[in-house]
Amino acid sequence: MEAPPVTMMPVTGGTVNMMEYLLQGSVLDQSLESLLHRLRGLCDNMEPETFLDHEMVFLLKGQQASPFVLRARRSIDKSSMPWHLRYLGQPEIGDKNRHALVRNCVDIATSDNLTDFLVEMGFRMDHEFVAKGHMFRKGIMKIVVYKIFRILMPGNTDNIEPLSLSYLVELNVVAPAGQDVVSDEMRNFAEQLKPLVHLEKIDPKRLM
Repeated sequence: MEAPPVTMMPVTGGTVNMMEYLLQGSVLDQSLESLLHRLRGLCDNMEPETFLDHEMVFLLKGQQASPFVLRARRSIDKSSMPWHLRYLGQPEIGDKNRHALVRNCVDIATSDNLTDFLVEMGFRMDHEFVAKGHMFRKGIMKIVVYKIFRILMPGNTDNIEPLSLSYLVELNVVAPAGQDVVSDEMRNFAEQLKPLVHLEKIDPKRLM
């Protein structure tokens, strides 16, 4: 649910600690066009980028109570794009006045033998899905509207069905640690999307 589409994020040197600031919500299928119309008027790109991605979630169980989770994602409709490996840390408790969920985020482009490498490292695939949707940009903010599809036959991304009658909506910013002012900008933008969608600070732990 929390994973965004594949994006071209340049890999740079150094050890910059990047954080993801996130707000989430959903809209029913019949409200999709109204939301897209509103986003076209608010965002930098009037026509959104579209994506069709296949994501696999891998687990590595060790001595710790909960398994280590990595996400492998590839673009189905843009085969020239690299695979992406993503790690999402535990949400920070931090300041209750923060307007967005904050967690550590590592996203790197990889070669196309990523899944073989993860299996060799001892990971096992827990589940997979297809995500299809639209991506808008507003300054450093990224707004993603997408539907998740269940894969009916393992590995066959042509044989899918919608998981629900709604679209997930995510507003996120990836920035160095300590840039909490971006959560204020995110809240202000989210206010402009009401009542079409209510974007909230959702703790994934509460969904388990």
